[in-house]
Amino acid sequence: MVDATTDSLAIRVRDLSLWYGDFQALFNIDLDVKKGIVTSLIGPSGCGKSTFLRSVNRITERLGYVRTEGQIKVLGENILADDVELIQVRKKIGMVFQRPNPLPLTVRENVLFAWRLVHGKGTKEQTDEIVEQSLQQVLLWDRIKDRLGDVATSLALEEQQKLCIARLLPVQPEVLLMDEPCSALDPAATAAVEELIWKLREQYTIMIVTHNMAQARRASDECVFMLMGKIIEHRPTDEMFLAPEHQETADYIEGRYG
Repeated sequence: MVDATTDSLAIRVRDLSLWYGDFQALFNIDLDVKKGIVTSLIGPSGCGKSTFLRSVNRITERLGYVRTEGQIKVLGENILADDVELIQVRKKIGMVFQRPNPLPLTVRENVLFAWRLVHGKGTKEQTDEIVEQSLQQVLLWDRIKDRLGDVATSLALEEQQKLCIARLLPVQPEVLLMDEPCSALDPAATAAVEELIWKLREQYTIMIVTHNMAQARRASDECVFMLMGKIIEHRPTDEMFLAPEHQETADYIEGRYG
């Protein structure tokens, strides 16, 4: 496991277990995620990666048959505590899904959607600045600044995925969770989104679920290997891929199963 001081952590998980009805999907997860880096979650299908990621911004609790035990601290606050409001959690923690999910609105209104839910309409000068800054951050402004009035679903898939990330930024989250954000993209678009992820890590803590071993190696600082709802290994990415400590990790990285 990777050692870190409490002050350097964005996410600290202790003894987290989760059940879908009678089926236990996560078993006593302990994990420390450092601020300002990219941490990838790898492992075979059904091992609990996406379940864990969705637990960190409390998406799983929308399902009435899900039960969770343990503690998830984000920036020092236990987000599973009874007195924590969901809207405050979502402001701190943004989520990007496998397929781009832009709203059936203009590009401009997509960028402003979450911000307006929190702050209201805003002035034109204020919103113009937010739109430009957000699209600059995701490396889209120069490409689509003349198409802000177009419906967002008319953009290319890569542009849609970047727009979905841009939609999160105006509410100033500190953690970005990405569940296989490149799975619907072609190789060129994947490379563009990976470049964006690497750039954003300077400002955000990013956790990314991926089945692509090359992507995990290219686009993350640290790597977590999960198997059957448990964390098997958590190390700096280069170390894990060059010299994994556990045979199960080596077997998965080398393609013997998964």
